[in-house]
Amino acid sequence: MTRAPTNLLAVRSLLLEHLNRDPNRGREEDLEPNQVGIVGDANHRGGYHCGSDRVVNNDYSVVESSRDRNGLTLDAAALDVGTFRASSGGRNHNLFTFSAWCVTQCAANAPDTRDIREIIYSPNGKVVKRWDRLGRRSTGDRSHLWHTHFSFFRDSIKANRDQRPLFRRYLSAIGLIKPEEENDMTPEEHNWLKTVHRNLTVLDGRNPVGQTYTRMAMGEDHIDPTFKVSHPTLRTIGAQLTALQTALATLGNRDFTDEQAIITGVLAGLTPQEIAAAIPPTVADQVVTELGRRLAA
Repeated sequence: MTRAPTNLLAVRSLLLEHLNRDPNRGREEDLEPNQVGIVGDANHRGGYHCGSDRVVNNDYSVVESSRDRNGLTLDAAALDVGTFRASSGGRNHNLFTFSAWCVTQCAANAPDTRDIREIIYSPNGKVVKRWDRLGRRSTGDRSHLWHTHFSFFRDSIKANRDQRPLFRRYLSAIGLIKPEEENDMTPEEHNWLKTVHRNLTVLDGRNPVGQTYTRMAMGEDHIDPTFKVSHPTLRTIGAQLTALQTALATLGNRDFTDEQAIITGVLAGLTPQEIAAAIPPTVADQVVTELGRRLAA
């Protein structure tokens, strides 16, 4: 029988946790558990609220995308969100503003929206609209005047991919949760940071710094310079890595015969501020002490 997948249950829990009653945040109309649904009722046939046991012939939620055909399981792949009102930061928020925000993010192709196939919603409680990533439909029935429907490509449900980042970003944007550096990164930014970590991890014990930087300079390990991040912490890291990679580019065609020459070459391409930023706090005091000793000599 059709079942609710764990990744959509996690989204449901996140929304209920932060859009349910909390008088300290001026909650005026709560989002109740019976207003956030995943699996269609027993009579529901066809569409993303149904798993493989309830789809119909030529079901649009299966046949229109290879992502859906390849991802079809017993899991439902949709989420309905009902009406709510919340006050935060001196502003009022509700189902309509929430839906419009999500559609704007999808239309902009934000990385954490790319598993969403469609959103059926109302921007004002008077008309129903439909955003469809595949561009096939633009309407929906009148029940969407009081609830918003999200369809997810079935392969993302089958893979149990975390679908909370978009909704966490919304809750953060309206001030209901505190931004967290780890949690408000997009999936692509997480992957980018993992690449950075891998490339700067010790590759052997002979000369960790020299070996890592030499491999990067030779193109054996690299960070994609074309990928842009928006997270403030990652932008700082990115700026430092850009400076480092610029320095490494000047080393690529030079023949260094010893490890000290490699380090000297790398440092020559960095400003004092960039060098200081790269020194771990646990080492900084030792560096200051050593520099003081040398200057006093």
